[in-house]
Amino acid sequence: MPKDLIRRSELVGIEARLRTHPIVAVLGARQVGKTTLARQILGGRRGETHFFDAERAEDAATLSQPELALARLRGLVVIDEAQRVPGVFPALRVLADRPRHPARFLLLGSASPDLVGRSSETLAGRIDFHELSGFSLEEVGIDHLDRLWLRGGFPRSYLARNDRESSAWRRGFVRTFLERDIPQLGVRVPAATLRRAWGMLAHYHGQVWNASEIARSFGVAHTTVRRWVDLLEGTFMIRQLLPWSANLKKRQVRAPKIYFTDSGLLHQLLGVRTRRELEAHPKLGASWEGFALDCVARHLRAEREECYFWATYSGAELDLLVTRGNRRLGFEFKRTLAPSVTPSMRVALEDLDLERLDVIHAGERTFQLAPRIRAVALSRIFEDVRPLR
Repeated sequence: MPKDLIRRSELVGIEARLRTHPIVAVLGARQVGKTTLARQILGGRRGETHFFDAERAEDAATLSQPELALARLRGLVVIDEAQRVPGVFPALRVLADRPRHPARFLLLGSASPDLVGRSSETLAGRIDFHELSGFSLEEVGIDHLDRLWLRGGFPRSYLARNDRESSAWRRGFVRTFLERDIPQLGVRVPAATLRRAWGMLAHYHGQVWNASEIARSFGVAHTTVRRWVDLLEGTFMIRQLLPWSANLKKRQVRAPKIYFTDSGLLHQLLGVRTRRELEAHPKLGASWEGFALDCVARHLRAEREECYFWATYSGAELDLLVTRGNRRLGFEFKRTLAPSVTPSMRVALEDLDLERLDVIHAGERTFQLAPRIRAVALSRIFEDVRPLR
């Protein structure tokens, strides 16, 4: 296994954005590889390049007067942890409006509520965003599917020498995130409280979640729990998959589902360290569903706002609905070797007017189940499922 992986598709995506926008922000969790990618981009440049790390005292002091520090620079300028220098955003607005764009700016942010809030308001029309997640199945290869599922996609977790070291790294990541990263955002939630809430959400992974139920466990208002969830989502730890609301004469589920963005962190919070422990855990099926859903969405190149789930109170449901323009693709996820068509699938196919419905399974073959319904092996999605255009 290589010590590092060249993330070519991510590099291509960032470079494409830099060609069309004077400012590009790469957003993602800490330790997900943003700085490594930025340095690879800098290394491939022929002209001037500049790198500032806002966590370094010297660089932070330089950027305390951002317009003065940045106005004279040419080429590509990278600012790591840009949200720590709030004055940089008004300055970038002025610099981005200069004729011929003598410099382009690549901003890296790990806890995006600050970065997105300020940049969206100050730099509207001048900035483009690129969200960076951990290693994808396409990057590590199908042969390493089980390793990626167990350890997750954080580079140091995935590339660890063994499962014990991978789990130790994730344990340290969780502690640092709660005790250092969250307070640095100005959020005043006790680390132990947020750790307990995060762990409780792990048991909702792949399910519709209930803020009031969690709130009762903590003796707080449901609005407080929603703020905690928004915080974890804004720092790329979890995502909420929104329900699709079709114009049907059926009562439809309106609450979102919770998914952890990284299967390795999910397993860490569930106390799972090895494949044997994962196989024996009651959340095995939910873990596989979330991992497979993420693999499919990333392979399709589907944006967050294009992904939904669908469910009715009469029992019909669809794990993933991907929409783009007039196209609607449906996906179900079954950790089985022999998937079959269910009444719920037929209802979703017709009620949602799906182009097709793919049942992603843990077997090795892809085969037709019914008209417009296929069984697709997760290990064959690159051959049998085309990315959206």
